Amino acid sequence: MTQPEEQDPGPGRTTDESTGVADGGAEGVADAVSCASLSYAFGDTKAVDGLDLAVREGEVFGLLGPNGAGKTTAIRCVTTLLPVPAGKVRVFGHDAAKERMAVRRLLGYVPQQLSADQGLTGRENVALFARVFDVPRRERAARVAQALAADRLAGTYSGGMIRRLELAQALVSAPRLLILDEPTIGLDPIARTGVWEHINAVRAVTGMTVLVTTHYMDEADQYCDRVGLMHRGRIRALGTPAELRRGLAEHQGTDTLPTLEDVFRAIAGSGLDDTSGGGFRDVRSTRRTAHRVG
Repeated sequence: MTQPEEQDPGPGRTTDESTGVADGGAEGVADAVSCASLSYAFGDTKAVDGLDLAVREGEVFGLLGPNGAGKTTAIRCVTTLLPVPAGKVRVFGHDAAKERMAVRRLLGYVPQQLSADQGLTGRENVALFARVFDVPRRERAARVAQALAADRLAGTYSGGMIRRLELAQALVSAPRLLILDEPTIGLDPIARTGVWEHINAVRAVTGMTVLVTTHYMDEADQYCDRVGLMHRGRIRALGTPAELRRGLAEHQGTDTLPTLEDVFRAIAGSGLDDTSGGGFRDVRSTRRTAHRVG
């Protein structure tokens, strides 16, 4: 693809060299999450490579990218499930390496792998998480009741109900930051919409920040205030979905507005090369989760 002349993207914006896609910056907005030069390696494989990222307080931020881009590793550093060997990670100003308990009290986390116990009822699952997150005893009953968890075994739930249960588990501590790693994987369109409606209903009441990874570009386009496209351990493009789509259209010199999936492909390529796409373990884990909720 012939590269156009490089143009100044304007104040507060950076441009990806390969696509011309720019990000939109904002001044004076507090950061819920900030990563500065974050790096993490598994042996000789660098999963996260000098990641710089800021998630603003109160927004829904989508972290997009192919399997193996480093998204889940970065999230595990933010949630303190992995150490921070190089760089800085802060959650509402707290250092994730030095103040792990303070960070954990501020967030709710729905991992890609299922976290609900199928041998407990929905209500029992949420009550267990309330105790784990040290919700005050006088508030537990009300918090569990608000979760709308059913009094039947979680093993009998549909895929959409399982994800809503896991949201209830993550929200029982009233977190300021909700982190979702592929929350709708394996769900049908109706169930996916139901999950997002529930997330937005909680946001409307609490104003919480949401950091989400997803491979569904339509979800990111519809529900995320901003998205960051991650490839090979770094953010390659950053901005609102509309900004990224317009940026690619300008770069390609077309009047037809591309989709967010087009932007994804321009940044990450086909995703079928030998250096992206994750390993066998990643694929197996993703398929197992999709099978269990599908």
